[in-house]
Amino acid sequence: MRDLPRQLSVEELADLFQAHSRFVERLAREEDPLARAREVLASLPEEERAEALNAHPRIGERRLSGRSATEQGDATAEDPAVMEELARLNAAYEKRFGFRFVVFVNRRPRAALVPVLRERLGRTREEELATGCDALVSIAEDRWRSR
Repeated sequence: MRDLPRQLSVEELADLFQAHSRFVERLAREEDPLARAREVLASLPEEERAEALNAHPRIGERRLSGRSATEQGDATAEDPAVMEELARLNAAYEKRFGFRFVVFVNRRPRAALVPVLRERLGRTREEELATGCDALVSIAEDRWRSR
C-alpha cells in the first residue's frame, strides 16, 4: 500500500479520477492533492462537481476502462436481470439528479449495489452530490494505494 502523494500530474490524477476534467486540473495545482480532493471538490460550482461525477463509468456498464473493469468485475458473468435493473435504476438516478450514480464498489458484486442505488434514489440532490463526490475521492485513494 502506498502513502498519499505530495504532488501528482494532471495525467496521473485523470487516471485516478477517470478523466481529464476541470476538477483534475485544479487538483493538480495542489500539494497533497488526494488529501485535499474532498475540500477542492466541495469548493467547486455544482456544475463542475457534476462534471467530475459524470466522468465516472456507470455501475454495470459493459464497456469500462481497464481499471474500472477490474474494480467492478466481469459484467458478462452477472445475472442479466441484475444488469437490466441497474441500467433502469441508473437512468432513473441520472434523470432525478442530473449526474451519475457513483459508489465505491470495493469489489462487491453488482447485485449488492441494487439496494444501495434504490435507497439513494430517495435522497435529496444535495445529499447525493456530496455522497457521490466523497465516493469519487475514496475510489481515487483506493486506486492510488493499490497501484
